[in-house]
Amino acid sequence: MKHGHLKSIGHNIADSLASGIGLMIGVYDTDVFAEAAAEAEGFVVVDFLAGTATGKNISTQLRGAIRRYKDQLPVLCAKHGVDSGLITRLEARYGTDPVYGRHFTVSVEDTVGRESSDRFVGVPGRRLRSRR
Repeated sequence: MKHGHLKSIGHNIADSLASGIGLMIGVYDTDVFAEAAAEAEGFVVVDFLAGTATGKNISTQLRGAIRRYKDQLPVLCAKHGVDSGLITRLEARYGTDPVYGRHFTVSVEDTVGRESSDRFVGVPGRRLRSRR
């Protein structure tokens, strides 16, 4: 299994939550960015494997949506021909700021120990590439 497939799955699920519509989980209206902005830290980290999120003020609706994403992860993986057991970490950090606006970082780790973190801006998320 190529790590790139897992990165793609990570982006798909994180982008679905970022959209606020949640078609993947049956049309679930959320605003993860507004909730991130309301946190003292200015961000929320969602663990899609555990179905949890950081933050003291996360709404019941967002928590419910995150649990649904956890339940749908194996289905999404199967559609991509991937065993969901190959993923050992799948997190997304959502935030907003004056420079990038709405942005999220998706971190994926597989059972072999390969890790990646990719940053996306906007909705839908477009990969943020750094200049060298």
